[in-house]
Amino acid sequence: MPSRDPLVELSQRFTAAIRAAFPEAADADPLIAPCKNPEHGDFQSNAAMGLAKRLGQKPRDAALALVAKVDPGDLIEPLTPASIAGPGFINIRLRPRAIASMLAALDSPSLGIEPAQPPSTIVVDLMGVNLAKQMHVGHLRSPIIGDAIARTLERLGHTVIRQNHVGDWGLNIAMVTGRLMREISQGRTRLETLTLDELDRAYVAAQAECQRDLAGLEAVRRFGLGPKAEAELEAQVGGATEAFTLARQTLINLQKKDPATYAVWQRIYQVTMQTCLDVCKTLAVNVTDEHTAGESTYADELAPMVQDLLDRGIAVHDQGAIVIRVDEPPAGPDGEPLWKPIKEPCIIRKTDGGFLYATTDVCAIRRRVQKLGGSRLIYVIDARQNLHLRQVFAASIRAGYSVVKGTGLPAHMEHAAFGAVLGEDGRPFKTRSGDTVRLADLLAETFGRAEQALKDAAAQRGETLDDAQAREIARAVGIAALKYGDLSTDRTKDYLFSFDRMLAFEGNTGPYLLYAYVRTRSILRKAAERGMGEGWKTAPFSASDPAEKQLALALLRYPAAVAGVAEALEPHRLCQYLYDLAGAFSVFFDRCPVLAAEPGARDSRLRVCALTARVLADGLGVLGIPTIERM
Repeated sequence: MPSRDPLVELSQRFTAAIRAAFPEAADADPLIAPCKNPEHGDFQSNAAMGLAKRLGQKPRDAALALVAKVDPGDLIEPLTPASIAGPGFINIRLRPRAIASMLAALDSPSLGIEPAQPPSTIVVDLMGVNLAKQMHVGHLRSPIIGDAIARTLERLGHTVIRQNHVGDWGLNIAMVTGRLMREISQGRTRLETLTLDELDRAYVAAQAECQRDLAGLEAVRRFGLGPKAEAELEAQVGGATEAFTLARQTLINLQKKDPATYAVWQRIYQVTMQTCLDVCKTLAVNVTDEHTAGESTYADELAPMVQDLLDRGIAVHDQGAIVIRVDEPPAGPDGEPLWKPIKEPCIIRKTDGGFLYATTDVCAIRRRVQKLGGSRLIYVIDARQNLHLRQVFAASIRAGYSVVKGTGLPAHMEHAAFGAVLGEDGRPFKTRSGDTVRLADLLAETFGRAEQALKDAAAQRGETLDDAQAREIARAVGIAALKYGDLSTDRTKDYLFSFDRMLAFEGNTGPYLLYAYVRTRSILRKAAERGMGEGWKTAPFSASDPAEKQLALALLRYPAAVAGVAEALEPHRLCQYLYDLAGAFSVFFDRCPVLAAEPGARDSRLRVCALTARVLADGLGVLGIPTIERM
């Protein structure tokens, strides 16, 4: 039986033909791609032009030599000189019987997706919230993209460990902890009823009270603005200095796990994380408490790790700080440098003895590789952190912390960078008042708009949706709109957030794909309601009609689409595939009667509808988008 993926099978056949026709260019890529115009063929090889240039021949002569060596077997129609178009493009048509055979092979529990060999343990850093702060639109992309990447890798059989790297330790957290302790002692705040909104306000206030206006005081003195202004600024600086000193003491108490201080910190943690995990659940993002590893979990490991690095000469003192230099990378087994030289060193301890994000991140790599067994580490973090991650990756390699046991080689560490979320004005997405958009508010508005859009569409059809039904469907449509709107954009680019565009039921949107899935399920329901039985489940596939054939070819590309996402960490590739599949199904639906066809064609088409439904549901599930049966 041919491969389930015609691209793979054709590549193998054309590679063998290149070796036979041009042994001196046996490594040439056969360059197989789907034909843009189905009238010319199903696939096309563009190898002849490159081969001709490399061998000093005319492209058409190279194409003729290649055509003569391709074994069509039972996969493709025999190639002739008439198969060559233009300067040397080779048009290829699959045999209908081969397409039917490949579809039958695809119609299996795995949908043609072969498990990775060997499977790996992969750690995906897909989230990083801070204690005492509301999640906002800046937290939107990381969990959505990261979860889609994690689901893709899981679909291929890898063991995936998600990590929610929570900013729950350090001076900033001590500031808000100390302020809350004072408010509690004064009776202005109750720990038992504490909300995240209260924490958010306390965080802002704590930051402000510790911010010393030294520049303002210096300006008052330099320009002689008078004793009153100077006294006011001196009072502000003195108060801020006192608040800062109290915060430092709170941090010491936290590090000692003083019972009273630690109890307040734990409550801050509980309130923040409960909201965070609730938002993840609403978004259908698989991030739970077991995936959470806050900076606090590394706190006791940082000082010993820095000492280990100093003892081994990996880290050195530099102007009072401790750094790891990463400007001279060692060579790997292939003789190539293990990383690109980085001029700026990785600072792992400040001059005041404090640790940095880089310290924790190097420690996290050590844990993720040495304890969790990760051989591939993926960081779904915004593009602005690129230099930081490059430094951390390089430092962990120099330290030996990222070496995978039994291999002697460092884990494969990747930054799956993403761009910003922009408003329709092309600027960072804000509320009308200029504030950062809270994620909970964004979700509520998305669901509300989706519900109204559904009711409007129903009204245009002369139908009504009751509120409960509308809310249930709106939730699925809203999640599909929000997540697909993000994932369908190349993750490295900024994208414009537009409710109207995302919630449209036409075009390249999540609701459109949900509607395509619902249509496939509707056909199958109607077949059952009309007593057409289940004989179609084993009916032979047919690809006689051009629209049937294009749908079949689209279905057969599914395994390659999933594998491409796993390799490049680019979910938009799967989005584009699913959109193309939905489009092919729409053409098929319009041109190929299903229920009204004669029994043989009807059963074949019912089976292809069912297979399309399964691929759409599976693909949407890989993206983290739940499906619904009716809209």
